[in-house]
Amino acid sequence: MRGRMSYSLPCSPGSSPTYSGRLVPYRARCCSSGAGVVAIDNKIEQAMDLVKSHLMYAVREEVEVLKEQIKELFERNSVLERENAVLKSLANSDQLTQLSAQLTTTLSSASMQQQQQQEVSPPALLTQPPNVSSA
Repeated sequence: MRGRMSYSLPCSPGSSPTYSGRLVPYRARCCSSGAGVVAIDNKIEQAMDLVKSHLMYAVREEVEVLKEQIKELFERNSVLERENAVLKSLANSDQLTQLSAQLTTTLSSASMQQQQQQEVSPPALLTQPPNVSSA
């Protein structure tokens, strides 16, 4: 019959050998020379550099998309401004006065609605009790 052998690895995280009556931390047990600590630190630094480069790539890509959108919006704005200038030149003064009055009415009603929405809180917030858990 074979006997049962048991052993523990010197660098396993679960083991806690004692030397001279005191517990030795995992890092000190596995890497007493310090070379292991440097290797772990280097790997962490490499991983962080990799994450940083991926994030920078994603940010650069997003910036390029946003730059393109800004460019398109500026172009669209220029076209609309030119169209507006042409329409103003073709309209007579009565039409411009009427348009200006409509614009003023629309803007004032929109600002009044915005003020009313800010002053009135949603009913759900007034009727629901606060969420308090008893532990």
